[in-house]
Amino acid sequence: MAWYLVEIRYVTEKVAEVRPRHREYLNEHVAQGRVAVAGPLADGSGGVVLWQAEDETALQPLIDADPYHLEGVVAERSVREFKPVLGSWVPDAS
Repeated sequence: MAWYLVEIRYVTEKVAEVRPRHREYLNEHVAQGRVAVAGPLADGSGGVVLWQAEDETALQPLIDADPYHLEGVVAERSVREFKPVLGSWVPDAS
């Protein structure tokens, strides 16, 4: 399994209407252990989600099924693999 940092930029006029469905969708994945953390950027321009998936190919349908993507809230999206090494939730590598 790998971790992926997904950052999106909003079409701001659509965010408020779709946000409840987006959060419900992400909460389902939190419960399944696929999402570690998610939230908006402080300036309101977008948000970040830390996903876990087998690989980027397996991640793609998960992020494409997000209501933000389906309902046109995503203006831009970047996906980068993330290698966590420190933190209370990161398994000890030793």
